[in-house]
Amino acid sequence: MLVRVLPSSDRSLVVRFGHEISGEAREHVRRLVWLLRSEPIRAVRNVNPAYCSVLVTFDVAQATHAEIERVLAGYLERLEAVALPPPHLVEIPVHYGGMHGPDLEAVAAHCGLEPAEVIQRHAAGRYLVDFLGFSPGFAYLSGLDARLATPRLEVPRRRVPAGSVGIGGSQTGVYPFSTPGGWRLIGRTPLRTFDPDREPMSLFAIGDRVRFVPTTGEP
Repeated sequence: MLVRVLPSSDRSLVVRFGHEISGEAREHVRRLVWLLRSEPIRAVRNVNPAYCSVLVTFDVAQATHAEIERVLAGYLERLEAVALPPPHLVEIPVHYGGMHGPDLEAVAAHCGLEPAEVIQRHAAGRYLVDFLGFSPGFAYLSGLDARLATPRLEVPRRRVPAGSVGIGGSQTGVYPFSTPGGWRLIGRTPLRTFDPDREPMSLFAIGDRVRFVPTTGEP
């Protein structure tokens, strides 16, 4: 795999692990993030992982691009020896369909399935947290049944209720806040997946496993 460290702005570098989403790239991202958080670089202010890259933002008053790149090179040499902690399993109760999942019927029609089978297939999945982005605590989850892949809405909603569980292309995820959004909503969870007053603030972390559990009643 080709690994490159490139300038991204006057105060950031991006570490790229190849150019394609893959399990190998995902593991490299996880290991580098783990090193950067367990052995922080003094001048680094933020670390933003993605599918196959890590954006490292630093204080230009404390370090130069060359200095940060030199430290990163040492971290990259150690990646194979990094022992990651075991992933957590996060179980998310979901009220599927109805007012909580207004797009369930449309997803079923697009996929050529009955709504009950969409629920069964979605709940049967074992998902992986690839990274967090879009909004604080929004986890991009891979592992969606290929039969459930559905395009995003052509016109995003102005308001998606907090806790909504959606499908966007070949991924699924939970909206931690009420925000605009274009994913197809198939259910909602009563769990507060992100809380700034909680430690840790997010129920999700990179590398965690996620399972959705159908439930009944009001969220």
